[in-house]
Amino acid sequence: MTPDTRISSVMSTDFLRLTPEMPIRDAVRKLLNDGTPAAPVVDDTGTLVGILTQKDCFRSALNASYYQQWSGTVAQYLTEAVHSLPADTDIVTAAEAFIDQPFRAYPVLQDGRLVGMLNRADLLETFLVYG
Repeated sequence: MTPDTRISSVMSTDFLRLTPEMPIRDAVRKLLNDGTPAAPVVDDTGTLVGILTQKDCFRSALNASYYQQWSGTVAQYLTEAVHSLPADTDIVTAAEAFIDQPFRAYPVLQDGRLVGMLNRADLLETFLVYG
């Protein structure tokens, strides 16, 4: 790998996707079972409409703790302002994005379509193996 290697070669293409109408409790369980910090939320056409992070889930979890029941859907808790990376982004630029921003994962888009997810671990492993 070289500094001009593109994230499309290191991103995950087999990743968790959530839908806006999914019950939030189910989404939390999927995030935890998958061991991922965030998952893209897509509509029926596969268009990216938001992202649900573990942090986003804390509001719902606290409410569930207080009221003794989970309620709501992913749409109520997701973050709509999604920061994504183009698939042709080089790994150095992606690493700088992780340094400059608090995000643990980025959806990866190609021609406006969701094609992958890039987690911090994906990039760190690349640098560890090839650095």
